[in-house]
Amino acid sequence: MNLPNKLTILRIIFVLIIVIISLINIPGSIITIPIKMLIMLVLFIIASFTDTLDGYLARSRDEVTDFGKFLDPIADKILVIAVMIIFVQYGRLPAWIPIVVIFREFLVSGYRLIAVEKKGKVIAANIWGKIKTVTQMIALSLMFIDSNAYCAIINGNIAGWEFWLNLLTTVLMTVSVVATVFSGYQYLKGCKELFEQKGDN
Repeated sequence: MNLPNKLTILRIIFVLIIVIISLINIPGSIITIPIKMLIMLVLFIIASFTDTLDGYLARSRDEVTDFGKFLDPIADKILVIAVMIIFVQYGRLPAWIPIVVIFREFLVSGYRLIAVEKKGKVIAANIWGKIKTVTQMIALSLMFIDSNAYCAIINGNIAGWEFWLNLLTTVLMTVSVVATVFSGYQYLKGCKELFEQKGDN
């Protein structure tokens, strides 16, 4: 097994560790931020970094494998969805957001599979997909240190740096959700072309 694939597997292991840490009690805090959250944040950042690193290494070393093509996108989805569900459990994120993300991922994955089968080509991420990924990762990272719920700024009961942190987290998460919907719509439009080909059942 080459290094890029090992990094992909490591990313999944990090997800398991994050989930386990979320279930145990770790006392203490630094500047009002629980040590438990800081540990999960570090693991999340490292796991996110391996996503970029394994792809770069696979291409630069010409070590792209079918195993990597299969597991890498799955590892990415597991990381994001697992962290979102943890935040739902902590009351920091409404459940409808991961539901939208999961729905979009099923839609895009199905579309890509059909495109490969019928046209033999891989569908690259559109601009909305790229915006989704960047804003999503930053928003989730901030949510580890933002103890307030999504859109808590609307209630007006937080002030100071917590207000600005929650504002930034809320804006980025909102942008990521909008980008998630639009990127899913772009893929959905592509489905029409696939299903309208002659000879389809």
